[in-house]
Amino acid sequence: MCQHQPTCPSADATDREAAKVIACFREQGWSLLCNGVIIFEDTGELLPDGSSIAPHRGPARHALAA
Repeated sequence: MCQHQPTCPSADATDREAAKVIACFREQGWSLLCNGVIIFEDTGELLPDGSSIAPHRGPARHALAA
């Protein structure tokens, strides 16, 4: 699927989010990667086989009170 050089990670690779964006719909909150993965702004993912990965962003950073 990917024709980039070097080739982007496949959809089943642990670093699949490193693939290049080929379509971005910021107003809808998602992007399509060249490996067929759809990533959402909440960090969730939809894989080409129809399975999903729950959002996995880290804890929110809070400013320390002075």
